[in-house]
Amino acid sequence: TLGWIWVILMLVVAGSSFWIHQIRLLGPWSPIHLLSVFSLVMLVVGVTAARSHNVRSHKFTMIGIFFGALLIAGLFTLMPGRIMHAVIFGN
Repeated sequence: TLGWIWVILMLVVAGSSFWIHQIRLLGPWSPIHLLSVFSLVMLVVGVTAARSHNVRSHKFTMIGIFFGALLIAGLFTLMPGRIMHAVIFGN
């Protein structure tokens, strides 16, 4: 149950990022959106691995999503000029 909750929350977070267009490098998109695409694809890979009882693949896929989608994308939100940078470090 916790795994499904995590997958659903990741779908919501990755999906909602497509409506954030603060940094526009390629039309309304930015390189950060590539992490969202990565997350969505890897969620499918991870769930497929779990359903086929491939524990090793599922483990590494979910760890990869955690680092790629949460830690790396989280660091991008701390760049100067972003809202989270102002919240944490002030203006």
